[in-house]
Amino acid sequence: MAAGHAGRHIALAKWRGFRHLDGQALSPGGRGAGRTVRRMRRFHPGALVGTTPSQSRLPPMTASIHRLPSQPSPIGEGVPAVRKARIGIVYNPRSHRNRGQDLHLGGREDVLVGTPQTRGQIVEVLADFAERGIEYLVINGGDGTVRDVLTCGQAVFGANWPVLAILPKGKTNALNVDLGAPSDATLVQAIEAFESGRRVVRRPLQITRLDGPDEHGSDPLVGFILGAGAFTHAIGAGQGAHKLGFFDSLGVGVTTGWGVIQSVFGRDSNPWRRGVPMTIRLLPGGEPAPHSGHGDPARREILFASTLHRMPMGLKPFGPQRGGLKLAVMDRPRRWLMAALPLVVAGWQPKWLGRAGLHQIDAEAFELEVGGQFILDGEAFEAGSYLVAQGPELTFVAP
Repeated sequence: MAAGHAGRHIALAKWRGFRHLDGQALSPGGRGAGRTVRRMRRFHPGALVGTTPSQSRLPPMTASIHRLPSQPSPIGEGVPAVRKARIGIVYNPRSHRNRGQDLHLGGREDVLVGTPQTRGQIVEVLADFAERGIEYLVINGGDGTVRDVLTCGQAVFGANWPVLAILPKGKTNALNVDLGAPSDATLVQAIEAFESGRRVVRRPLQITRLDGPDEHGSDPLVGFILGAGAFTHAIGAGQGAHKLGFFDSLGVGVTTGWGVIQSVFGRDSNPWRRGVPMTIRLLPGGEPAPHSGHGDPARREILFASTLHRMPMGLKPFGPQRGGLKLAVMDRPRRWLMAALPLVVAGWQPKWLGRAGLHQIDAEAFELEVGGQFILDGEAFEAGSYLVAQGPELTFVAP
């Protein structure tokens, strides 16, 4: 218990000490720091890249890092070639749209390709990239792969990340929707976009365990969409939608519709309506998140948090489109509120939302004590006490 309190005080002190630096990571590090990186304690290093725990129980394999062979200069002898950026690619062959696909790079020279098979190997790949001084990191995979790379990369890059690009090869690809990048972009187009693409700055969520096993706390998780309560059931429904062939924004729409049906017509014992024990304290002041008084104030039906500006299907669970850390918190759901929910997430903003039990909140950070699992970019993590804040500023290129 004492160790848990110590971890909480250390994590909060770090956040308060660094919040004025606007985007710097809570954990130290920098370009070339890979030789001293630590393995993630909570973020299991042996799990396969971009997978859920049930998909990760396979023997670890060896990471592959290779350099694309150099090509002759098209400019001709005696004419200096224009220096191209040093590029690193993290390629996840298990991502939904990468299965059975060849890695076509269009003959680009000086490109490093890493194919880590486990999360522990991601750190090794990124450390190698950092030592070679890459300027552009392309993540070829889905939202889970992005989460894994950003989480493992903290120990390597700290606050000094290279420019990033995402190839949406997963099932939902929410970050790619927010960046406004085409869903069918090729790896060659992503590489060429370093010079010509549009650049977008985003700050991910950074989630630090406060009741960790030692006084140093745990290494933070990094991602873009966090959910708890009924959100965990929505992820299961989303997997069912994927099996039926619904992906990207369409899969999100199908999942949302199913959740509304369960909440409106289900019994009070329905897991979509029960909620979970949850305490939310908004920082820096520490005041509790508002509660309408409907249902047990120690429980919430759903928590949804993100730093994304735009959501798939044009959904607006936080109200008008904007940046920053945003929360949507629902108390015990009233059936008529759930029936109106499709209009609300489409942008309707009646003044009675808070009184009815749906709270749309902006915060610098918040403390979360949750009695059930929470979901970060599609993967479940254990119940506990966490600090949820904004991570470093990351620059993404959209082809």
